[in-house]
Amino acid sequence: MECESAKQASQIEVKRNNFFFLKNAFEVILKNKAATLGLCIILFLILISIFGKFIMPYNPYLGNLSDSLKAPSAAHLFGTDEQGRDILSRIIDGTRISLRVGVVSVAIALSLGTVFGSLAGYYGGKVDLIVMRFMDMILAFPSLLLAIAFMSALGKGIDKAIIAISIVTIPEYARIVRSCILSVRDSEYVQAAKVIGNSDSAIIFKHILPNILSPIIVRATLGISTAILETSALGFLGLGVQPPYAEWGSMLGSGRGYFFNAPYLVWFPGIAITITVLAFNLFGDGLRDALDPKFRK
Repeated sequence: MECESAKQASQIEVKRNNFFFLKNAFEVILKNKAATLGLCIILFLILISIFGKFIMPYNPYLGNLSDSLKAPSAAHLFGTDEQGRDILSRIIDGTRISLRVGVVSVAIALSLGTVFGSLAGYYGGKVDLIVMRFMDMILAFPSLLLAIAFMSALGKGIDKAIIAISIVTIPEYARIVRSCILSVRDSEYVQAAKVIGNSDSAIIFKHILPNILSPIIVRATLGISTAILETSALGFLGLGVQPPYAEWGSMLGSGRGYFFNAPYLVWFPGIAITITVLAFNLFGDGLRDALDPKFRK
């Protein structure tokens, strides 16, 4: 009974400490104006991606050739493209696609990278050598170039773009997780977990990973902006999300031929990409300051 009471008290204390830690981190983010701005923009983009279909002034996939290449006006705030489709509606619809690719690709890369990095960092030796040399092979190629190669092999489409971007970013998370595990592998609480008979998987996922989440979360937040940029680059080259989907990169690629007579075809998708990437970077920097005491001012 006393052991059970001590265990429950310990769990309550851990939850209490986690609550105050998160509260303090949130307060640090709110004091950082740049991070707060980034968070507000991200929340706005999420709302747009969820409720965008209710606020689109036009169908983003239907156009009228008689309205093609019309400059921004009261009827079409961002103008129309070469097929007469409303650019504002396509930008709104593209928010959902870009966030989907960014979040899902990072989630897949983070999951696989965590597994590989945990195995390499915890077991070391030959396991570490094999896993990390494989990660180094992937890192030896520029990520965009490797993503283009995977897209050429897999084909075009949203799902293929997610897979390609996920594969090329796995090594980043694997290296971060490995380095974090190496720093705590010999800690007292890990040794205590071994002594009481916990399995290796329980030690890794119940004891080690919860204590090294901060750098992983920060890198994942910044990784979403990188994934969105790579998605846009693939779309610009005609290898990513394919028409009629309104992806920002493909909109840039189709509008570059009209840069001099209809520059707004390039301006607005480019501004959307810039604002989104900047928002995730600002929030990621603020999150780093909030979660890592070394960066707090």
